[in-house]
Amino acid sequence: MTGSKTLLTEEEIGELLATHPEWRLEGDALRRSYRFSNFRAAFAFMTHVALISERLFHHPELSNVYNQVELAIWSHDVGGLTARDRRFVELVDAIG
Repeated sequence: MTGSKTLLTEEEIGELLATHPEWRLEGDALRRSYRFSNFRAAFAFMTHVALISERLFHHPELSNVYNQVELAIWSHDVGGLTARDRRFVELVDAIG
């Protein structure tokens, strides 16, 4: 992916967060919390996230407790956020 090694600027991160307000910046990572009606719905969501992660070859921190899912994403290899993280957020938010 083009720009996958180039860190996003503060302005680009601000635009991303404005467009995807459920995400928050914590340190170098983008994080989001989800709550579903039950475990099955949470697991279905995690399956969609796994498929996105494999397609992008970019894998988040992912945790689940019953109907709650926590996601965190950043580019470990460059120590911050890149276009690949932005694309991940866009695709995950498109799940619905």
